[in-house]
Amino acid sequence: MAEERIPRRDPPAFEELEDANLMTAIREHGLLRTALSDSNQFGPQGMILMLVITATLTGFALLLLMKF
Repeated sequence: MAEERIPRRDPPAFEELEDANLMTAIREHGLLRTALSDSNQFGPQGMILMLVITATLTGFALLLLMKF
C-alpha cells in the first residue's frame, strides 16, 4: 500500500453514550465539546444545533439592524 502524503492523526477520544439522546449528550459533555470535539456519537447533531442557534442569532441581529 502506498504511503500517505499527509499522515492521518489519531482519532479523538470517543465516549459512546448508550441509550442516550442529544440532550443527554449536551448535559454530560456540553454543546461545544459534543459538536466541536466529537466527544460522543452526537457530534453531527450537535453541529446542526449550533448552526440553527447561530443562524437564529444572526437573523435577529440583522432584523434589529434593519429596524434602526
